[in-house]
Amino acid sequence: MENKKILVGITHGDTNGIGYELIFKTFSTPEMLELCTPIIYGSPKVAAYHRKALDMQANFTIINQVEEARDGRVNLLTCMNEDVKVEIGTPTPESHQAAMKALDHALEDLRNHSIQVLVTLPINKSADGKGGSQFEYMQEKLGEANKATVLMGNDLMRIALATKDMAIKDVSNQITIEHVSQKIIALHTALKRDLRIFNPRIAVLALNPNANGKEETDVIKPAITQLEEQHVEAFGPFTADDFFGNHKYGAFDGILAMYHDQGMMPFNTINGGSNYALLSGLSYVCTSPTHTPCFEIAGQNKGDESSLRKAIYVGIDVYRNRINYDKPYENPLQKLYHEKRDEGEKIRFSIPKKHENSIKEKKAPENIE
Repeated sequence: MENKKILVGITHGDTNGIGYELIFKTFSTPEMLELCTPIIYGSPKVAAYHRKALDMQANFTIINQVEEARDGRVNLLTCMNEDVKVEIGTPTPESHQAAMKALDHALEDLRNHSIQVLVTLPINKSADGKGGSQFEYMQEKLGEANKATVLMGNDLMRIALATKDMAIKDVSNQITIEHVSQKIIALHTALKRDLRIFNPRIAVLALNPNANGKEETDVIKPAITQLEEQHVEAFGPFTADDFFGNHKYGAFDGILAMYHDQGMMPFNTINGGSNYALLSGLSYVCTSPTHTPCFEIAGQNKGDESSLRKAIYVGIDVYRNRINYDKPYENPLQKLYHEKRDEGEKIRFSIPKKHENSIKEKKAPENIE
């Protein structure tokens, strides 16, 4: 198959949620098919069920492998042959299992480089009783566990978290100079390489409300100071209430919050447009809208597809940005001689002392009496 457009894989998410509704709405405009070739990982029968329930006009081409995908069409790749019972608006073990089958198939194709970008629609993480993170699962399946920094973004801010989901009492134990420095560098790299922000400014939030606890004085401030030598522009620590309440986030390209609620509550509360999540730091390009399967509005044609559309845009941009960013480093110029010579060569090519004195004598003006 000759295909010059970026192949974007999109998983259908929980089959009782709003996944198919968002997919149908996103690709209802021909402009989206000019940007990429979409491959929906799902079930033709489930897709047809949702299309009928929503009374929507939505065309898709059924394929069995990526190589059959065609430009200018919504390609639906069959991930399961068995029938899936659809109960729109009700999370069930069957709908969760269908979501995971589609995700596993898509991750395998991504790992084999059959697709360039993967956009995952939300699953019900509590359906299997484990409550695990979809992003952690994806990293494990891709063979890059614990490598990603989840960057949450919209038109107003981009936020990363210094710690994973954990009890508040355990957060301070994770706040060390090394850990905070690593998170700041990871965010800095993501902003430069993935989003092509030349010299990103990063705001670091304080852990304590008054920003003068031992975490701030002994950890966060020293971490920021030592990164100055690496030309990383990090500032803070800022108290969260002042930072978000006075709209200081507008002056920064990225924000590092210390724990989940500190970053995610203002991110979800302040209307910054379409929210997306980017798994930066991986060898693969993975994005996602940040909402849930939205069972409460499933099947009612009330879903807003803007976050899915944004996640696709960001995924395409990141894929292109990484190529442009990495290309100059593939064949670096050899160092010039004066950049790599050692002190021995400096001595070798220096002017001998006695010869230097004779040159000075010749240049000195004659005494006139």
